[in-house]
Amino acid sequence: MTPAPDGVRLVLATHNRKKLVELTAILAEQGFDMGEGAVRTAGDLGAPEPVEDGVTFAENALLKARALAAATGLPAVADDSGLAVDVLGGAPGIFSARWSGRHGDDAANLELLLAQLGDVRPEHRGAGFVCAAALVTPDGREEVRTGEMRGVLLTAPRGTNGFGYDPILAPEEADGRAAAELEPAEKNAISHRGKAFRALAPVIAEVLRSTVNTG
Repeated sequence: MTPAPDGVRLVLATHNRKKLVELTAILAEQGFDMGEGAVRTAGDLGAPEPVEDGVTFAENALLKARALAAATGLPAVADDSGLAVDVLGGAPGIFSARWSGRHGDDAANLELLLAQLGDVRPEHRGAGFVCAAALVTPDGREEVRTGEMRGVLLTAPRGTNGFGYDPILAPEEADGRAAAELEPAEKNAISHRGKAFRALAPVIAEVLRSTVNTG
């Protein structure tokens, strides 16, 4: 087990500090101020990362949250996300980060996907970023919520913000701009991960309140 420092009440399965800031802000929206240092990441604690061999976003999110809850003895939150293209039957899906065969090669992934969709007409270029967020507690409670940011795939990348497929998806709420052309606050307000975290936040708050009441 990876012991957590005193005062830590929730762990987030990521090494991305931006996700930590986003989740704590969303919990604050729910009226639940965690306080300094109450939420930590797997990276902060040096917790091991499990193999993500699930076949859905929800399965992978649960795999990560289960492993982190078991390692720390604390409630754990994890998410998994990717791009689902309508004409590809939901692909790249869970393979989004390695669509080109090289994990995390954003440029290669974009190039391959755009080539595959080269002859697809605009009215058939619907797609969406999908996220599953999972909460797992040490006593075995498991909750999953999902969020989606629907849009249309562009024919060429635009914008320099964001990462992954952000330059080629124009979200429905973005007035024709690519996700990579949005300011971070704009994107967070409509993002798939933000929607999933907001849906999960009341459950997280309930679990943490019950921990306080029984602690």
